[in-house]
Amino acid sequence: MSSEEISMPKEKGIDHTLQLLKEGYTFIQNRKNKYESRIFETKLLGEKVICMVGKEQAKLFYDNGKFERKGAAPKRLQKTLLGEGGVQGLDENRHHHRKAMFMSLMTREMLKEIQELTEAEWSQEISRHSAEQVTVYDMAKHVLTRVAMQWTGIPLDRQESEKWVDELSAMFENASNVGPKHWKARRSRSKAEKWLKQLIEDIRKEKIKVAKSSPIYQFAWHQGLDGNLLDKQTAAVEVLNLLRPIVAISVYVDFTILAVHQYPEQVDKLHQKEFSYENFIQEVRRYYPFFPFATARVKQDFIWNDYPFKKGTLTLLDLYGTNHDPSLWEAPDQFNPSRFKEWEGSPFDFIPQGGGEYDIGHRCAGEFITLAILKVTLKFFLHDVSYHFPKQDLDYSMSEIPSLPESKVTIIIA
Repeated sequence: MSSEEISMPKEKGIDHTLQLLKEGYTFIQNRKNKYESRIFETKLLGEKVICMVGKEQAKLFYDNGKFERKGAAPKRLQKTLLGEGGVQGLDENRHHHRKAMFMSLMTREMLKEIQELTEAEWSQEISRHSAEQVTVYDMAKHVLTRVAMQWTGIPLDRQESEKWVDELSAMFENASNVGPKHWKARRSRSKAEKWLKQLIEDIRKEKIKVAKSSPIYQFAWHQGLDGNLLDKQTAAVEVLNLLRPIVAISVYVDFTILAVHQYPEQVDKLHQKEFSYENFIQEVRRYYPFFPFATARVKQDFIWNDYPFKKGTLTLLDLYGTNHDPSLWEAPDQFNPSRFKEWEGSPFDFIPQGGGEYDIGHRCAGEFITLAILKVTLKFFLHDVSYHFPKQDLDYSMSEIPSLPESKVTIIIA
């Protein structure tokens, strides 16, 4: 070891995968506190892993000269949540080029369209459940599956879209599970990829007509850096990288309505315009759990703050922990939307769906869609529907990924 290197804190033991599954979102935070270090080494699935948390650590993690995404995501997540060959696992020019395809959809017009679709679908969904007791999460999955299909331009009617609710949900609900639930998620992804591959082929052969402005058309005809069309499998994976995340916003919808119930004083402040709808939504995304961490691999040997990083080492960045870091957020365990009135918009301290820059980095393009959908959903539930909350279990687990309230927020619609 050179005089410039010091050993980073190392967790003792053969493997800590079971502890990760048990502790979930708090796994990295717990060890950060134990070792009084924002960087430490552990072992997961028999592999050496570096864990990090914090703003400066996020800046390091999203340095494309030091970390790469190729081969970082565990195979089980590629087979369920992410798919193989998608934008999340690309680096450098290939990533920038593919990411531009997604960013081209985040126009004012496209985001307005998805908001209009969301509002219309919520109106129809609520009208179907008048005087009924329902769960917000289940309604949201149905609403957002229909929104995703329409906005993407996939030619399915309402009834056909409904058939895909469980399939798209399984990919993110069961991604981290083992056993039967994991295999269900794999089957759902295989089924969806097969369907979308055929749809891509039919669009290219003009057997099916879709709007040229639609995302499905743009993805079907997208050319890679080599000038060739994406192969049908990769195109299908990228279409699912639109559909699946839109449906996954159901998790945030559930937590948004939970926040409305748990923090009525903040809702009063919202009505009094002490802060904006976007401030409220951003605090939901900061406060409640969503993604636990992001993954990358060390691109080449380097030393940072005297710690050695060896090429190929799997590295986890704690997203939830950074969003609750007391050195970054005042009273991080309090729900306070007003904090976002003063927030300066750093890409490295507020990272609920990943960090870094949008265009040149790996920050999720879907954040624009998330905000658009959640803002119109919050407005709808505050102004356009009457309901009340029956007695229920609103606790949520920090070990379940994704986490949801036990009751999935039950409401009775007037």
